[in-house]
Amino acid sequence: MERMLLYRTPGVPEQLFSAGSGSNDIKTIESAEGFSAEDCGALYLIICDFGFYKKNRDLLAARGAGPDSIVVVYTDLKQDQSGADELVIEYVKSDQPDAFEHCIESYKRNRLRSIEYEKAVSLNRELLSIGIALSAERENDKLLDDILFKIRQITRADAGSLYLLENIDGSEEKNLLFKISHNDSNPSDFTEFRMPLNKKSIAGYVATTSEVLNIPDAYAIPDAKPYSFNNSYDIDTGYRSCSILTVPMIDHLENIIGVVQLINRKRCFTKKLNTAGDVESYVEPFDSEDEQIVLSLASQAAVSLENNILYNEIETLFEGFVAASVKAIESRDPTTSGHSSRVAIYSVETAKAINGITEGKFAGVNFSEDQLKELRYAGLLHDFGKVGVREAVLVKAKKLYPKDLDIIKMRFGYIRKCIELDYVAHRDERRFKDEAAELDKALESIISLNEPSIKTENFADVLKIYSEKTYTDPEGRQAPWLTAEEYELLNIKRGSLTQKERKEIESHVEHSTDFLQNIPWTSSLKQLPTIARGHHERMDGTGYPDGISADDIRLTTRIMAVADIYDALTANDRPYKKALSAQTALKILLEDAENNHLDRDIVDVFIDKKIYEFGVDQ
Repeated sequence: MERMLLYRTPGVPEQLFSAGSGSNDIKTIESAEGFSAEDCGALYLIICDFGFYKKNRDLLAARGAGPDSIVVVYTDLKQDQSGADELVIEYVKSDQPDAFEHCIESYKRNRLRSIEYEKAVSLNRELLSIGIALSAERENDKLLDDILFKIRQITRADAGSLYLLENIDGSEEKNLLFKISHNDSNPSDFTEFRMPLNKKSIAGYVATTSEVLNIPDAYAIPDAKPYSFNNSYDIDTGYRSCSILTVPMIDHLENIIGVVQLINRKRCFTKKLNTAGDVESYVEPFDSEDEQIVLSLASQAAVSLENNILYNEIETLFEGFVAASVKAIESRDPTTSGHSSRVAIYSVETAKAINGITEGKFAGVNFSEDQLKELRYAGLLHDFGKVGVREAVLVKAKKLYPKDLDIIKMRFGYIRKCIELDYVAHRDERRFKDEAAELDKALESIISLNEPSIKTENFADVLKIYSEKTYTDPEGRQAPWLTAEEYELLNIKRGSLTQKERKEIESHVEHSTDFLQNIPWTSSLKQLPTIARGHHERMDGTGYPDGISADDIRLTTRIMAVADIYDALTANDRPYKKALSAQTALKILLEDAENNHLDRDIVDVFIDKKIYEFGVDQ
């Protein structure tokens, strides 16, 4: 049973205390200054005459005495002290020890019941909150730290450690990893270390046998026990370990995955054990209730840790899937290698910058960690649909396909041979030189016009001349120097794609959507397909594939649109154009924003916060 502290004033006769009350701690106080409510973990009663109470009432209340902590004893049965107020809980109008003892024991019994009830309610509430907290935490180190603190808090343990079992590489043997350590009274630097898994240490014994060890005094372990206490920490730091409770962490499959060890159960959790005397006064053994509570929490913690490990494995698996998907994209289109990763980085960093804005349009915007993750994955996978586009179109670097230019060169070589044969037949040197020079100039022009350009000059006149010139083919038919298809390809005024080819490239968005919508995304990632689908949409509705305008474009999609265009402009691995400088690309972003293609506020954040610098090393 929990002990009781009795504070007695000189006005209370000593003969009132019988043998029963003598088992309690009795302190005589001359004034209210002698009372302290800091004796945590103990019941206490102040037994005083009414005169003392009346004189010191305010001071008693100020020192922590409450409605359940004062007994007023009246040795004069004729007195009527009707002035007692709510601070007084018991009247003993008797000078008989038996009556007085009955009063104390009655109070003690009732108070213990009250304390047990309050403790049970508090414990249930605490266990519920711990369960919620453990299930919500996804970071393993933080989870383990929370587990140890919560267990120590409930058991009022001054110090504690958490060990994990880990496999030794290449074998079925295990080590014991000293993972987390707490010590409220004697904090010190902590470094993880590994120790052999055997029965020689207390933690190793528990991890090996799954037995709970409740040791009242670490320095009084019998020599016959297979385990012993390692006092090196005490020697190095001057700390005094006394009571120790060590329990296994058991998962739902009854496997031991770790050990929780608690040291020095205190009557008051906040009390610091600065001296050996403090340990002697305030430390007590862990009880059977502590064992049950810690076992329950340790098992709950084991399941939470196991779930976290499984969650992290799934995360790693998904990261691998995403990385493989990006690799598949880049293997189809090696000219844009790194583009998806840079778009993801630019997008996430822009969103983070928006989180820090406290004024203007983005003042109330805050992207959660899940939303940032969703945006990152959308950035990595936004071009996955390119796997559904013909490779010849996807990697087309020039206006003509390589085989088409080879055919033109062969054709012009054939035409030169015809000119040479005509010269042999007629010996007209001037005609030969003029026709040969015109042919060479035409081929040079065609090779030059085959290069992609973002210029808008009209090459139609030059190309039309070559397409109207004819030669006699091997079948004796008149054929043009340039076919209609070749003329169309060479007449592309911007880039290397015809309108039909551009539409085929644009179809990658639909392919991406089809692919992403077939993945059973979690609730925190369910908007990913929508975010990725809209990265080519424009604020004025002129984008693709849906032609939606500003009101229907998600903020995360607008962010990705800016990132996508900037990277396309500055990428130095595009064969159909030269990379633009950062300043030129930023100027184009501003122009696009002025033309209501991009969100101006996002472009401003991208520029002002220098988001473009984050992709330099990618």
